[in-house]
Amino acid sequence: MARGLPFPTFWLGLGGLIPFAACAAGAFIGPDSWRGLALAALIAYGAVILAFLGAVHWGLALAATAEAETRHARTRLTLGVVPALVGWGALLLPAWAGLTVLIAGFLGVWAAEESGGREGLVPSRYLWLRRLLTLAVVVILSATLMGLLLG
Repeated sequence: MARGLPFPTFWLGLGGLIPFAACAAGAFIGPDSWRGLALAALIAYGAVILAFLGAVHWGLALAATAEAETRHARTRLTLGVVPALVGWGALLLPAWAGLTVLIAGFLGVWAAEESGGREGLVPSRYLWLRRLLTLAVVVILSATLMGLLLG
């Protein structure tokens, strides 16, 4: 089902979408007194998950053989750190700007992973799951942003 990933990976990945969906819904249909907190929680969770994506690449860099990694070490380690910095920056901005930064961050990591996948640096089984989850996250964050701007 999860194309060669360990069994819980797929289900845990999908489960990771629940806070995105729940916070986005809470920001618009929750009790008025909770809406601001739900929006802040969505942005905070997005920042944490973006940092987690960077940590995956730090781990891939550390797991690679020295010979194979020499050429790509700087790029991989940079991709390991930059998403956390982008997520942190999103936390410091007004909600609409934070959501925009998170959307750009998730799309940026996705693009970097696709590029790495073409060079054999990112396992294809991981890319399959990342595509699915990133698409869902970007849709949720974009819908929240549009609701915020239009609402």
